[in-house]
Amino acid sequence: MADLHAERTMKGSGLARRFARRRDGATAIEFAILALPFFMIIFASIETFIAFAGEQLLANATDVMARKIRTGEITYNQGKSTDMTEAEFRTAFCEEISVFMTCSDTEVETPSKLFLDVRSFASIEDIPETVVPREGDETYGELDTSTFGFAPGGKQTVNIVRAYYNWTIMTDLIRPYLSNVRPAGASSDSFSYLMVAAAVIQNENYP
Repeated sequence: MADLHAERTMKGSGLARRFARRRDGATAIEFAILALPFFMIIFASIETFIAFAGEQLLANATDVMARKIRTGEITYNQGKSTDMTEAEFRTAFCEEISVFMTCSDTEVETPSKLFLDVRSFASIEDIPETVVPREGDETYGELDTSTFGFAPGGKQTVNIVRAYYNWTIMTDLIRPYLSNVRPAGASSDSFSYLMVAAAVIQNENYP
């Protein structure tokens, strides 16, 4: 009887030793533990890259549209075939950024993400010094568009072309770090990244 008990004990301890040595599922378990933070970092990196690439696209579109105003390819209220309304200008701008940032069907008439400010001033000194006018909080407040308009001047006038795009941040991990718009009293889900581009031009003496 004692021999049988000893044999069973030896078999049990042998199984325990073999179980302790087995590593077949260790890799799968480790991957399961590390997969979530790993993929979160990957997605955060990709979104950060796309956001900054989108900002460069916005800056390029601003320069392109500003150049067209400077050379007279786009005019306003001059009775020419090159005249554009605000809606037409917004449509043309949306086409310039359509690679990454698409405008919705209602975006042209009712801005919700893309905001444009195109105005003429008597001199460069009269141009607003504040690049990003905000409501309330000067650092994280929402964009104040109360002074925005569309009224570029004619030849040899000084103009400003400012573009803002409210980028929705999808990855929770980077939202607190990438966002620069944080509505007061709102949860972090509503935080967003406001892209900014501006160009100051003096129109050419075009015909």
